[in-house]
Amino acid sequence: MSQTILVTGGAGFIGANFIPYFMAQHPDYKIVNLDKLTYAGNLDNLREVENNPNYTFVEGDICNDKLVNDLFDKHNFTGVIHFAAETHVDNSITGPRPFINTNLVGTFNLLEAARTHWLDAPHSPKKGMENNRFHHISTDEVFGMLGAQGYFSETTPYAPSSPYSASKAGSDFLVRAYHHTFGLNTTTSNCSNNYGPKQHGEKLIPTIIRNCLNLSPIPIYGNGQNIRDWLYVTDHAKAIDMIYHNGKSGETYNVGGHNERTNLEITHTICAILDDIRPRQDGKKYAELITFVKDRAGHDLRYAIDPAKITGELGYKPDETFDTGIVKTVKWYADKA
Repeated sequence: MSQTILVTGGAGFIGANFIPYFMAQHPDYKIVNLDKLTYAGNLDNLREVENNPNYTFVEGDICNDKLVNDLFDKHNFTGVIHFAAETHVDNSITGPRPFINTNLVGTFNLLEAARTHWLDAPHSPKKGMENNRFHHISTDEVFGMLGAQGYFSETTPYAPSSPYSASKAGSDFLVRAYHHTFGLNTTTSNCSNNYGPKQHGEKLIPTIIRNCLNLSPIPIYGNGQNIRDWLYVTDHAKAIDMIYHNGKSGETYNVGGHNERTNLEITHTICAILDDIRPRQDGKKYAELITFVKDRAGHDLRYAIDPAKITGELGYKPDETFDTGIVKTVKWYADKA
């Protein structure tokens, strides 16, 4: 069945990888991409779909409830896939207000629009809208910090540490509440750290690559032993596609790559790849640029996800290992530099 889907934040890193992937998988779907085009949004990353007749871009803010409702009226959406969020932890420490507005108020506006357009009353969908779905993309950071052992599962208690993760936790709870109170058909995914092409330059991996190529110091927080579970961005897109179509209403699914690395390991891996594909003209190694800086306030030591539920229930399997994905990623940024 053909669908018309509102994708929010589609010009951001994950959204701009998701939309081309999703449209290739479902060429009869219509996609409306609503994005505020903040510093993190880049329409250049959507060149491959901008002339597709099934793709529409709308510049706007999910905090504008009139705009959101007008779009629902105009396009009669059958689904929402909600990426739009402020995501940079450091920015949430220096200026938390945009995180509260976008991640909480914006998510609320979208849920309210879906509720009023899709439901006649609580647990009573309008005729023909029984299968309309709201999928919400979240983060593993809502769970707080892990010790040296163990993994986040869908039943891990929430314990957010930063204004960013607290705002995402709140948005997750809003989605949950709209499902339980109103019967809205919702799914949520909590993913580990994404990496790959099209990521904003402020993030760890693009920063390492850029600083290597500029022969600038590579800043590493603390002692570099913070551990993250890394997920290649198109593997995340594949998971969202599966959850949106086949996930169980009201459920959450953790999406991880089983690719745990310390920040220092990531840095050394990238340096070694660049030593191979773009050696320094002065004969030195890129790793000599590594510089340790003061740690981030409230910096969680380790995140790692157990993806057993999405693997077992939906048959999800990543296509990339970290070793294959990081080579593709470094080459993409090196070619752009």
